[in-house]
Amino acid sequence: MTSNTNKASLSLLALAGVEPYKEKPGEEYMSESQLLHFKKILEAWRAQIIEETHRTVNHIQDEAANFPDPADRATQEEEFSLELRTRDRERKLMKKIENTLKKLNTDDFGYCDSCGIEIGIRRLEARPTADLCIDCKTLAEVREKQMGN
Repeated sequence: MTSNTNKASLSLLALAGVEPYKEKPGEEYMSESQLLHFKKILEAWRAQIIEETHRTVNHIQDEAANFPDPADRATQEEEFSLELRTRDRERKLMKKIENTLKKLNTDDFGYCDSCGIEIGIRRLEARPTADLCIDCKTLAEVREKQMGN
């Protein structure tokens, strides 16, 4: 695991106010307590994105000025454009989070959409919206690379 993935995972867990999940001896995969753990993480992540969106809207409304200097105006427009691109990526992520929260109510959460095996607690803590096991994800990325070349 790279340090960035580890930091992202830790910050998501911290955001939700939870520790890395410790499985109890004999605990079944995707038990009620595990599902609750991931629900907390996903809901905290969703709340953070909503908060960021509100902050961006307020920032753009508060800071929108009609600068007479074209360079100042261009700088502000570039800043707003960057913020809006970030919010657009988060909007797409929000859909994944919502879909994952729905999956928590089914028996599908935590299992690979492609091969059906367990995705794993640590992988899900690093990326709670993961829907492929690491092997299927790696294969998908290899195929994607081959199609792109």
